[in-house]
Amino acid sequence: MSKFKRDYIIMMDDIIREGDPILRTVTEPVSVPPSEEDKEEMAAMMLFLKNSQDPELSKKYKLRAGVGLSANQIGLNKRMFAALLTDDKGVDREIALFNPKIISHSTTMVYIPESEGCLSVDRPIQGFVPRYEKVQIKAWNEKGEEIKVRYKGFNAIVMQHEIDHLNGIMFYDRINKDNPFKLPTDV
Repeated sequence: MSKFKRDYIIMMDDIIREGDPILRTVTEPVSVPPSEEDKEEMAAMMLFLKNSQDPELSKKYKLRAGVGLSANQIGLNKRMFAALLTDDKGVDREIALFNPKIISHSTTMVYIPESEGCLSVDRPIQGFVPRYEKVQIKAWNEKGEEIKVRYKGFNAIVMQHEIDHLNGIMFYDRINKDNPFKLPTDV
C-alpha cells in the first residue's frame, strides 16, 4: 500500500537521490487502465509539481522547482510520470503519462544552454545534454485510453528527460565525457 495518496504532500525528503539503484532501474509497465493506486500516486506527483512551482508553497515546504517527476524518483518501480508544462499559448498543461514511449523524433537536436537539472541530483552539473528537438510519444492516460502526443523545444526536452528516468538513464549520462560542451554536429 503506497503512502502517496492524492492529497499527500511530497517533500524533498521523499525524492530519491542519485546513487539509489531505483534510478538506474528500467521501470515496470503499469496496468492499463491504471489502477486506483497508480492514479493516486500520479495525483500526488502532480501536486508536488504544482507546489514546487508556487512561490509561496515552495518556500513553505522548502521545495525545489520541478517541471517533471517520474515514479522512480519517489521510489516506485512504475513506468509513469507527471509533468507541468506551459504550452505554446502560455497555458499550463498537466501531463500524466502511463507507459510512455517515444515513437518518432526529429533528426534536429537541441539543448538547454545552462544544462539540465534534476530533482534527484543535488550537485550542479555542467555540460550540454543533446536532445531531439521534436518527439512524438505514445502513452496511456488516466482513463486507459491510448494517446499520441507531440512536443517540441523545451517541452520535448522534458519528455525525453522523464522517459530517460523510466529507462534508468540520468541526464548527465548524455553529456560528452571528454568535452562536456561539445555538441553533436546536427545541433
